[in-house]
Amino acid sequence: MAASSDDTPRDPGHLATPEHLDVLIVGAGISGIGGAVHLQERCPDRSFAILEGRTEIGGTWDLFRYPGVRSDSDMHTLGYRFKPWRHEKSIAGGPVIMDYLRETVAEHDLSHHIRFGHRVSQAEWSSTDARWTLTVTRTAPGVDATPLDPAESDEVTMTCGFLFMCSGYYSYREGYAPVFEGRDRFRGPIIHPQEWPEDLDHAGKRILVVGSGATAMTLVPAMAETAAHVTMIQRSPTYVVARPAEDAIANRLRRVLPDKWAYAIVRRKNVFRQGLVYRKTRTEPEKLKKLLLAGVRAGLGPDYDVDTHFTPSYNPWDQRLCLIPDADLFKAIRSGKAAVVTAHIDTFTEEGIRLEDGTELAADVIVTATGLNLVTLGEMDFSVDGVPVDFARTWTYRGLGYSDIPNLVSTFGYVNASWTLKADLTSEYVCRLLNHMAKTGATRCTPRLRPEDADMPQRKWIEDFPAGYMERTMHLLPRQGDRAPWLNPQDYRRDVKMIRRGAIDDGVMTFDAPDRAAVPVG
Repeated sequence: MAASSDDTPRDPGHLATPEHLDVLIVGAGISGIGGAVHLQERCPDRSFAILEGRTEIGGTWDLFRYPGVRSDSDMHTLGYRFKPWRHEKSIAGGPVIMDYLRETVAEHDLSHHIRFGHRVSQAEWSSTDARWTLTVTRTAPGVDATPLDPAESDEVTMTCGFLFMCSGYYSYREGYAPVFEGRDRFRGPIIHPQEWPEDLDHAGKRILVVGSGATAMTLVPAMAETAAHVTMIQRSPTYVVARPAEDAIANRLRRVLPDKWAYAIVRRKNVFRQGLVYRKTRTEPEKLKKLLLAGVRAGLGPDYDVDTHFTPSYNPWDQRLCLIPDADLFKAIRSGKAAVVTAHIDTFTEEGIRLEDGTELAADVIVTATGLNLVTLGEMDFSVDGVPVDFARTWTYRGLGYSDIPNLVSTFGYVNASWTLKADLTSEYVCRLLNHMAKTGATRCTPRLRPEDADMPQRKWIEDFPAGYMERTMHLLPRQGDRAPWLNPQDYRRDVKMIRRGAIDDGVMTFDAPDRAAVPVG
């Protein structure tokens, strides 16, 4: 079994003989913890460890500490397939989600597998040895490895036969911060939600929130509870939908059925609803647009200018819908404690922000909820047999692997549904793949294009989703083709067929071992 970070011997350089495990999982967030549970239960003979650069599990749910931080989808689908969600609220706050993740770690005795303060910077594959060699920067117990303090760290190497990347999709170092004219002139604090200060007291303050995504729409009603006033400044509107934070059907079912049964029923209901809504946006966008805007008008009243502030120029789900639990944003606006301004910013001033039309908005605190910096595979450098890997030149394999990259799977969830739906499928696939390799004696598995795949058109890794944070990074991501398994459909129903039910030995994934001919299927 892997030792905890406190038990790991610390040395000034590389270990003479690097520690080797069958599987290394990078990231102890919702994907990595779920992956470890699947691995432990379905591949019990495989040794593994989870490498986590921070000092706590949780990933997103540990990093973000801003007021009101919560899920933006229901916990019956954002939760794990194997662990029922038992809370009254289906739209849950960050601390409650952290409790759920800690419970998962405790229930499955995972703590001794997690190496905190282990930040992986490089992964090198050797076909001869059929293993990955990872360069890992370790920090002293309790010291966060992101950002890194060289005085508190040392570097070691670790090796594994299979690398499972669960490091998320954005940089933990800093959020996206566009250049604002005059930013340095503002006298008060300017805060990005990714770096929320614990000692900020916003009670009685005038707050300006720049942005119109899920984070901004979470912050505004939460801060409005105690602030003097909160104004959200957006360049353009976003689609929003109000839903009760509690799932009445789920709560009724839990009173009469075992938790697992109730959870499974509600999970299926919500998966069906998510898929139905998304498909309607593709087939009947105008009809769904009218329904969404009718809901906004009902929430804000007949006199509110919905056309200006809540009617986007694009169709629903061309960018992510923002969920408003219990209509909290609408209530804050109707109470007069919050407002939305749709305009372009001219400059920051000493007292706040001036808009292009000359309007001055005074503030004591400015929050720049301007998004994330997307990264590929944990900002690590990869090489295969000494050749650096450019993932933009690879083809995605089932939305979880990469052409010509051996013994590697990564988790990337859905942009149009709950992240963990895809994470669970990915973990299931990893276990099926490892068990197939054990059965056949293979030590290497590599997705390779077939001759008939050579003329595939190059499509974006995620199509029909022109959100700014995605467009800024699309050129770094792998391509998808026009045929299975070179697809990333962003569709749970299709992924169930391709990932959960699709054959492991599909004629594309090749299996072999060093110095041996291809391993036959048993």
